[in-house]
Amino acid sequence: MSKRDYYEVLQVNRNASETEIKKAYRKLAVQYHPDKNPGDKKAEEKFKELTEAYAVLSDSQKRATYDQFGHAGMGSSGGFSGGGFDFGGSPFEDIFGDIFGDIFGGGGRRSGRGQRGDDLRYNLTISFEDAAFGAEKKLKLPRHQPCESCSGSGARSGTQAESCSTCRGAGQVRYQQGFFTMTRPCPDCRGEGKIIKDPCPDCRGTGRVKQQRSISLKIPAGVETGSRLKLSNEGETGTQGGPPGDLYVVISVEEHPIFQREGQDVICEVPISFVQATLGCELEVPTLDGKVKMKIPAGTQTGKVLKLSGKGIVSLQGYGRGDQLVVLRVEIPTRLNSRQKKLLEEFAQESGEDIHPLGKGFFDKVKELFD
Repeated sequence: MSKRDYYEVLQVNRNASETEIKKAYRKLAVQYHPDKNPGDKKAEEKFKELTEAYAVLSDSQKRATYDQFGHAGMGSSGGFSGGGFDFGGSPFEDIFGDIFGDIFGGGGRRSGRGQRGDDLRYNLTISFEDAAFGAEKKLKLPRHQPCESCSGSGARSGTQAESCSTCRGAGQVRYQQGFFTMTRPCPDCRGEGKIIKDPCPDCRGTGRVKQQRSISLKIPAGVETGSRLKLSNEGETGTQGGPPGDLYVVISVEEHPIFQREGQDVICEVPISFVQATLGCELEVPTLDGKVKMKIPAGTQTGKVLKLSGKGIVSLQGYGRGDQLVVLRVEIPTRLNSRQKKLLEEFAQESGEDIHPLGKGFFDKVKELFD
């Protein structure tokens, strides 16, 4: 029977990347592994076919030869040495450990060694000013720490864990599956290599207890909502001497009652009166650095934007600072007494203006279009 195309076997395109090939093989190998399909000859043959295809396509030199010459370039053994599978120094050393972890419920490659601690996430809400200028915060985090009573061993003080008799301290047991020699975590010690017969009463044999820890965090100027700060080795403590995980602090910035942020710029809307807009004036405008005086030119229209250079947000990358954009909003008086109305009418007549010049012009245009 002729062999199927290796790309077809792994269900990938011929231009698939190494990562895509590895992902495809891992998914299918878990599905058709003999231990998940005991006694199923078709699954076993499928697994062998997948493994043979991956052995070729995961090796850049073999893959190049296969792409050029097909199965003819692989020889009678299909790219394997000694008539069987040679996994030494191949990508199988890594991927098989992952596959066995899925099949047997624990990472085979990591058995008997210390496990890295989990990464932690902390959501931190800060003020608009802290985001603009940076700050230092004290965080209190509940996390697991090595148990002081047993020094992290998990065994009661004065005792110690014993080497597992089943795996002889290796944390793994070997078994034969067809022409494969495989390993999996020891079922008796769960891959630890040791058995605690007299566990520590404080940590119940885990070697860790949950405590609250205080951490100092420096928040750089320029962060914004969604910024993520990483604190290496501040996550959960590892087990059996493994390294700790990392802590990721996710920033959320509170809204400001006056300022809004747009990139590195700060936007501030400032109301001015009808008289101030008409005659011009000097205003005190709020900024992140305090109040500054700004000249408002005569005849200012609502929506006019004035710029205060260098009064914005510091760049998170460390170069320059944004500006503050002052948006002027002209307030139209809504309550006028009879004298004020009379004065405004006299002002309009003195200026030769109709009281509704814009409205008149608009309706004149409507009349021209539709009449």
